[in-house]
Amino acid sequence: MATTVTESGGVRIITEVIPATDPRAAQLASGSIQPTVSSFQVSGFRKAQPKVLGTIHIVTGIIHLCFGVILTCAENNSVLSLPVASGVFFWLGVLQLLVSGSLLVESEKRENILLVKVCCVANAAVILSTLVAMLIHTVAITHSIPGCSSSSSMPLLVRQEWCFSAETKALSNGFDSILVLFGLLEFCTAVAALAFGCTAIKQYSYTRMVL
Repeated sequence: MATTVTESGGVRIITEVIPATDPRAAQLASGSIQPTVSSFQVSGFRKAQPKVLGTIHIVTGIIHLCFGVILTCAENNSVLSLPVASGVFFWLGVLQLLVSGSLLVESEKRENILLVKVCCVANAAVILSTLVAMLIHTVAITHSIPGCSSSSSMPLLVRQEWCFSAETKALSNGFDSILVLFGLLEFCTAVAALAFGCTAIKQYSYTRMVL
């Protein structure tokens, strides 16, 4: 073991060379190098502000669940609208947005590259789910209110009175349009989180190959 002392600018620098057979060398290799690499890569993922992105997902997920409960209770007849019949409010709100939001918020607290990988998988699922949800709401906008179409087997005189009101269709289209905008916000948020997460994973893999 060799020790050298140098002085530069009034600062004394002591350099100690530890042999590879010294037990302290193994401790330094396993205890300091690997966490530094992991911490560096996760800090790169944190540039995307995962806590903010997760909060957006959680809020929009709660909104979807609230709308789902309200509309399901309101449409208690035999003919349901396409968004309610598909259950998009519930599976998008619970399985995707709340799960992804919780993972993103948790990744702000922990320096774990595995958690970043899980966030990427969850956000990839959110991207696909929001695309399906926006397609469902778009189809609902282009179609008539369920049970009110001219081709419906229900006689004209038996149909509900809202079928003859233009305001009903305008209100339904406006509601679906708002949900399409929410879906676009969720889509952009998930894409941002996925992009930063994939970049962090690639940098982490490259650094491990170099080491």
